[in-house]
Formats: sequence, C-alpha cells, structure tokens
Amino acid sequence: MNYPHPIIAREGWPFLGIAVAVALVVHFMAGVLWAAPFWVIALFVLQFFRDPPRQVPQQAGAVLSPADGRIVAIETTQDPYAGREALKISVFMNVFNVHSNRAPVDGTVTKVEYFPGRFFNADLDKASLENERNALVIDVGGQIVTSVQVAGLIARRILCYVKAGDTLSRGQRYGFIRFGSRVDVYLPLGSRPRVTIGEKVSATSTILAEL
Repeated sequence: MNYPHPIIAREGWPFLGIAVAVALVVHFMAGVLWAAPFWVIALFVLQFFRDPPRQVPQQAGAVLSPADGRIVAIETTQDPYAGREALKISVFMNVFNVHSNRAPVDGTVTKVEYFPGRFFNADLDKASLENERNALVIDVGGQIVTSVQVAGLIARRILCYVKAGDTLSRGQRYGFIRFGSRVDVYLPLGSRPRVTIGEKVSATSTILAEL
C-alpha cells in the first residue's frame, strides 16, 4: 500500500502525540527540568517512527533490503513458507533503525501467513522460527522470494498491509514492526549475495542480492 511519505510513519502519530502532550503538560506545570526526561522520550519516539523516502535501484534482478539494519545471516537453509531449500539473508533492526518494511522485489503476493510465537532477541538464529512472525511469499516472474517480518525481544506488534493476490513494486511500503526486530528474506538457490555479515543496510536503497 503506497502513500505519500509524511516523514513520520502514520503508525507513530498516536505515540508521538501522547509523548509530546505529556511533555508539554509537565513543562508548563513543573518547569523545564522536570519535563526534560519527557522531552527525551518524545524525541526517541520521533526518531523511531521516522519514515524517509528512499531512492529505488532499477537494476534487473535486484533484491532490495526490506528493512534498515545489520546483516546477521547469509546461509543456505529451508524456506518453511514456500517448502524449498533457499538462500536466506537476515536483517536485524535495533530500536534506532527505521522500522517500516519495504517490498524487496516486484511481484505478486501468493501467500500471507501469520504465526504467533515467542519474543527472543531478534539477533538470535532461533528467532526466525520461534518468534512471532508474518511471511509474504512473492512470485517474481516464476521465481519465489519470501519476506518474513519477525518480532524481537521488545517488539510486540507486526503490521502487514498486503494480502494474497496483491501486486508489489520494489521499495513499496508494506508493513511495520514496533520496537526492534528482524526481516528474513529467502531467495532461490543460485542467487548472488551482494552484502556481507555485519554490514549495515538501508531499506530499498541497499541491494541484498541478485536473482
């Protein structure tokens, strides 16, 4: 679901409004020193829910990062959502990263599956299969790309705005995860990684791999 970028993600407007309102009330009733911690909280909420526009690479076969963060896994493993062996690339997001999720490829969503689960640190490998998660299986001209939103240690809400049958454009905003998490991308075997473990990546503007 596309929408004009408001710089601040729409998911954050209620949180930001409450944080600023509390800070203002304390500021006017008790003074700036008492209000300072509440202004710090408001600034944290503001930075967490920022949602900047990004340039979309147009290279054929490019798989874009669906999230800001750090690469924590590049491995051949089983894709449990599409029932195949695949190359998995995982992006870990901390609380200071942008948390809107963007489509990694152009394609048609063939399946959306939500799984309730636990809330281990999203930096751990077991988070991929044991944490709360939401998987999109995307058909890219006959090739399959799976993008999985995974909740983290303090993440408690996965938001996804697409359904089976929807057509996605690379870089299109399709979801959001609140507060610290990861995204796993499963690619066809033979895909060529363009990132390395520990590398910092940016949603949409970083190419993870080539199909």
